[in-house]
Amino acid sequence: MGDAKGAAPGSPATADLYDEHGEDLQSCSVQLRHYGGHTAFHGTIATIRCHRDNALVKATLNEPGEGKVLVVDGGGSLESALMGDLIAAAAVANGWAGVVIHGAVRDVAAIRELPMGALALGSNPRKSAKDGVGDQDVTVSFGGVDFVPGQQLWADEDGILATRA
Repeated sequence: MGDAKGAAPGSPATADLYDEHGEDLQSCSVQLRHYGGHTAFHGTIATIRCHRDNALVKATLNEPGEGKVLVVDGGGSLESALMGDLIAAAAVANGWAGVVIHGAVRDVAAIRELPMGALALGSNPRKSAKDGVGDQDVTVSFGGVDFVPGQQLWADEDGILATRA
């Protein structure tokens, strides 16, 4: 089992992981787009649920990430971006491995240059609210996967896998 091309160091290929572990892993059916400089990444899951408000995302990614992956359930909204280049740069500076957003990002050209994984449904230049409305460290679900804080996530060009709780 080798590292995937464009991978963060030590990121195994999701297809190999699934072949080895099968139904012990959940496979996300939502087709997210790669925006970060790493197309393969992995880490321990941290979560946020928010709708068109990225204050919690910004605050969380400005804290030490220790190789974690932040999974953000934005309800699938593409109405405004939940992460832009400044927040993504903070994530890199604070040691986050990546971000998975069930919603939108912006500043995609800049995010593409950053050494992190960044997956999202799409992009929108519109800023989001900054009111801090949302929930942190809760199970979020989309694409047939329950993303549980503390569980493991792997992502690459084949998709996203997460351990079961």
